[in-house]
Amino acid sequence: MALLGKSRQKGMTFVGLVFVAIVVAVTGIVAAQVFPTLVELQAVQKATQRASEGSTVVDIRTLFDKQAAIDDIKSISGKDIEITKEGDKVVVKFSYQREIHLVGPAFLTLKYAGRSK
Repeated sequence: MALLGKSRQKGMTFVGLVFVAIVVAVTGIVAAQVFPTLVELQAVQKATQRASEGSTVVDIRTLFDKQAAIDDIKSISGKDIEITKEGDKVVVKFSYQREIHLVGPAFLTLKYAGRSK
């Protein structure tokens, strides 16, 4: 009879599997908290673009606030936007930050900024 070589088991240990599961779970939890802020960012960009169609500063802020009410924007309001003029075009700029509580004293800070086209 021929001797067979020792076969080594291949795969992941239980501890390794638990570690990978924890990393995937934590990543999923953080992603689930970040996703709504990205949806809100798109709404802010849309509101900024719509507001840039206004003619006066008060009109621009009012247009932004109306769109913010429609899209349920909570992080920024019309009084927080910056309104400038480049040539004959109105430019509306915004910047704000959101904090997401992770655990204990740890927070994830997201900073968003943009402008109308």
